[in-house]
Formats: sequence, structure tokens, C-alpha cells
Amino acid sequence: MTPFGFTRGVRSLNRLVVIVRVLTQHGFGDVVDRLNLGRFVPFARVRAQRREDERADSPGTLVGRRLVRVCNDLGPTFVKLGQLLSTRPDLLPLEVLRELRTLQDRVEPFQTSIARQIVEADLGASVDQLFAEFGASPLASGSIGQVYRAVTPDGARVVVKVKRPGVDETIRLDMYLLQRLAEAMEQLVPELAPYHPALIAEEFAQVMQRELDYVNEASTTSRFAEVFADTPDVRIPQIRWELTGARVLTMTAVDGVNLDEVTRDGALRAEGFDRKLLAHRLADIYLTQFFELGVFHADPHPGNILVTPPGTIGLIDFGQTGVLEDELATQLVIMVMAAVERDVDLVVEGLLTLGAVGRRTDRLVLARMIRLLLDKYHGLPLKRLDPVTIFTELSDIVRRNDVTLPRDVVLVFKALATVAGTTLKLDPELDLLSLLRPRMRRLIVQRFSPSRLKRSAGLSVWQLAGALRTAPRQLRAILRRLASGEWEINVRHENVDRLTREMDRSSNRLAFSIVIAAVVVGSSMVITADTAANVLGLPLRVIGILGYVFAVALGALLLWAIFRSGRLY
Repeated sequence: MTPFGFTRGVRSLNRLVVIVRVLTQHGFGDVVDRLNLGRFVPFARVRAQRREDERADSPGTLVGRRLVRVCNDLGPTFVKLGQLLSTRPDLLPLEVLRELRTLQDRVEPFQTSIARQIVEADLGASVDQLFAEFGASPLASGSIGQVYRAVTPDGARVVVKVKRPGVDETIRLDMYLLQRLAEAMEQLVPELAPYHPALIAEEFAQVMQRELDYVNEASTTSRFAEVFADTPDVRIPQIRWELTGARVLTMTAVDGVNLDEVTRDGALRAEGFDRKLLAHRLADIYLTQFFELGVFHADPHPGNILVTPPGTIGLIDFGQTGVLEDELATQLVIMVMAAVERDVDLVVEGLLTLGAVGRRTDRLVLARMIRLLLDKYHGLPLKRLDPVTIFTELSDIVRRNDVTLPRDVVLVFKALATVAGTTLKLDPELDLLSLLRPRMRRLIVQRFSPSRLKRSAGLSVWQLAGALRTAPRQLRAILRRLASGEWEINVRHENVDRLTREMDRSSNRLAFSIVIAAVVVGSSMVITADTAANVLGLPLRVIGILGYVFAVALGALLLWAIFRSGRLY
């Protein structure tokens, strides 16, 4: 793939140059070389110097720190990518994840006057008409937008999210380049294939598309609000649709303090919180999302959970959500129940059904490692269980056995581990399995009820009948193409294009060298010739000297090309 195959115009080419230079600067020059992008780095390309604080680091930590620097230097899109990678312990080692988790979405806020212009353009009225009060400065600022406190004309306190100007075009440009780079990495850098760069880029594109779509976030938030509308002790922001558009999202403010501020020793009882009630209610909220709603809040860190005494819980920020489709939810429940009953074969079968098992997976080794993990925690009191540690160990098994879980499955396990860890911190005596088992049984009964099986069987019969109806026509078309000689077999050779380019480059340099040598030899013969002949009014000796000058210029050009390629030896 040529460098211009990555780009669609001058802007994308300029951005690609920046990405390549930052990668090279932070120690990924070898990857740049193998992607045939080394020409974008001037001179001999400044290689990353190993810092003093990195000399004793393990390889994983070193790679993680360099990735963090790359993301910070390349801006908001890449910071978001690093944050996404930090949630995929099934793909990356723990040491790399630990460094990526240090990434913070630090972006300078844009001017409030610009935010007001965006609100007015999107909602079709002035800010003073739309709001009784509007914050003079943002409450928070991120890579996609920033948040303001405001008050509506009817006196309701609201939070207004305003999208950053030009962010859609910037992120889409970066996403296009990321996807092309990821595809090239899988083809040209086989060592990176186990980390599935193309899959990561595709998932990241989907995540960013959802985060850029404020209408989607508003719809998701509204759906959560409807589900918990009859639960008085659960508060979800209400969307103010008349104040919401493509670039502006307005929702009611939720009172409370962050959960991490009230889980410190002694803080809960001093402020009148009920630990047991909070733990039970938080677990119930998320189990309802997993097993009934089918859509779940995928970022349940304590900063997104607000609580008020004695046990009211509010959820905010629904920009990151996961979706559990019926088939996926059924397989997850079966796998969890199998794990509880220590049925390893059924767990492995569930992974096969999800299509998560790769070509290099040894199923016997995978089953043995899962069995050892289940045996390790079997019979351990619930208060001694650390859900985050269990999730980390399970992710390590998945990664080492070439098992690639769907993103929503990883989000479920991560959210479940985070919530379980928080609830057990609030109430170590809480029996999560007693809350989990009846919901899982109810879901299994629903999935395999006679009415559902009957409907599924009817759909299968309809699909089979359709296939049988069209099969003769398709078979005739195949035979007709075979008889007319139109049948083709396409064979794709991996990395042959790279070999072809390298051969072309080498042959061109060789031909260039032969031309230089011929000019030098010819000029030498002309200079040493014993004749007073002229050519175009110039003595032959002058022609020979000009030939030397031309040869030196060509030689310098050839050396410059070799020098820029970084392959002097």
C-alpha cells in the first residue's frame, strides 16, 4: 500500500505526516518502516531516545508509556482511542492497560461566546430566549463537547452539552486514517495481527460515531428514564427535547455527590447514607439493565453515579452504552450459569457459539485454564472475592488463547466487575449470586418458552423454504457460468505487493547507479581524449567536466534517497 493509498486529499496527507512523525519520535519507527511510510520522516528520522525513567521498565510498561505519549501528542481522537484500548484486557497485556488508564481527556475549553452561537444556530433562537440563565463558563470540557449549567424559563435546572466546533470533520478524518493504518498493520506487520488492529479500529469508529451523535445519546438517556420512571429512588436525567438538537443536548440536572466521595471510611454513616441499601439498589439497577432492558450504562465508574441520603442513586453520562441482543444475552447467561456450576465444556461451547475462538486456539488448553480459574475461587466466601481481579485473570486467559470477545461482552463483564466491586465495598455481606440467579433463570425460561420456540421454529422454516425456493435458480446460474468458462478463482498473496515495491525500488536504484557509472566513464574518456574537437561550441574537456558535475549531482540524489529511507545498511 502506497502512502497516497492512505489519503483522500491534502488535509489527510498532512495529518498522516504528523501521525508518522509522532510514531517515529516515540519509538515506533520500525512499524512506520514496514508500513512504507518512512519517507514522511525527514533526514535519517529521529529515533526515540530511551528516557532515564524507562531503563528499568518491563517491555509492556515501556510500550504502554510510549503509546500514552503518542496519544497525548496526536490529540483528542487518539486519547479516546487509548481510553478505549484501556477497556480491552482481552486484547492487550495488563502492563500496557495500566499505562493507558492514565490518559485523561484534557482539552482546552472553547469560548462560551462560540458555544452560545452553536446553541442559537442549532435551536433557532437566542440563548436568552431559550434559557433564563446560562453559565458564563463551562462546568466541564472534553474532546467532543463541553457542559454548562443552565436554568430554563420554567425554572428547571438543566445541564447543556454543546458540541465542539469542527469536531465531526476532525474525528472522521482521524478515523479514516486509523482504519487504513490498521488494515495495513494486519497485512504488513504480522506480529500485530494477534492484537486485531482492524477490529479495534472498527469498534472505535462505531464508538465515536455514537458519541458524536447527541440525538442517539438523548434517545438512550430517555429510554433509561422510562424504564426507571416508576422507581422513586433511582434518578435518570430527563431529556428536554425542545432544547436538544444535533449539536446541543439538554437534560435535567441530577442532584447528589459522586459515589467515590462517600465510600471513604466513616463518610457514609456521618452523612446519613445506608450502606446496605445503596449496595442492594446499585446491584439491582445494573442487573435490570443487563437482563431486562438489553441496553446498559457501560461506564459505571463512581464519578458517573450520584447518591443522596439515605440510598437514592442517580446515573449520568450515557454517552457510552452497550447493547445486549437476545442471542448474546442468552449465551452469556448460559456461560455464567455454567461457570457457577463449574461446567467448563459448556463455557467453551458458549465461546464457540459467540465466534470468539480464533484459529490458533487450543481448546484443551483453554478449557484447562478456565477450570483452574474456577477451581481457584470455588468455595471462597463472597466477601473474599475481588471481582476486578477475577475479571483481570479471565481476560488474561482469553488473550493468551487467541479468544476475541465481542465488545459488548467485554463491556458487560467490565461493568459487572466494577459494580460488583463497588457494592461489595459498600456491603461485604451482600450475596450477589442470590440476586443474579433468579434473573438468569427467568431469562432462560423466557428464551426457551414454548411460544418463543414456536415463533423461532416458524421463522427457521420460512427461511429454509425461501432457500429451497431459490436454490434451483442459483444452481442453474452456477452451471451456466461453468459451461461458458466464466468461472474465476481469485488467489490473494499476502505481502506480495510489498515485495514487488521493494524489487522495483532496488532495480531503479541499480539502474540509476549504472547511469552514473556510465556518465563517469564517458566523461573520463572525453577528458583524456587527445583532440581539439568542439561540441556545440564547447571543447570536449569542458563537456567531460560537465559530465562529472552531472554524475556528482545524480550520485548525491541517489545517496539522499537511500539516506531518507533509513536503510543505509
